[in-house]
Amino acid sequence: MNTPTFNSIAAILVNDFHVERASLRPEAVLSDLGLDSLGLMEFVFAVEDAFHLRIPEDRLDPREAGLTLQHLCEVIDLAGEPAVGVPAFSA
Repeated sequence: MNTPTFNSIAAILVNDFHVERASLRPEAVLSDLGLDSLGLMEFVFAVEDAFHLRIPEDRLDPREAGLTLQHLCEVIDLAGEPAVGVPAFSA
C-alpha cells in the first residue's frame, strides 16, 4: 500500500514511535507493532492531530483486537482530510 495516508501514518510510527520500517505493511496489526496500550492511544492522538480530525471510538478503537494499518487508513480516508505537515514515509 503506497497511499499518502499510509505513508503519513508510517512516518508517524517510524519518527515518533520508533517502529521498524520493515514491520509496516497494510495488514500489520497495531497491537503487534510494539506499542503498549498507552502508546497506542498516543499514536491515535498523533494521527488525529496530523490529519486534523477526531475519530470516534465507535469507528476506531485502538484497543480493538486485530485492528490493522489498512483499516486505520480506510477510516481516515473516509474522513477526507489530507495530512498536513507530516513528512512522507519512504520504504
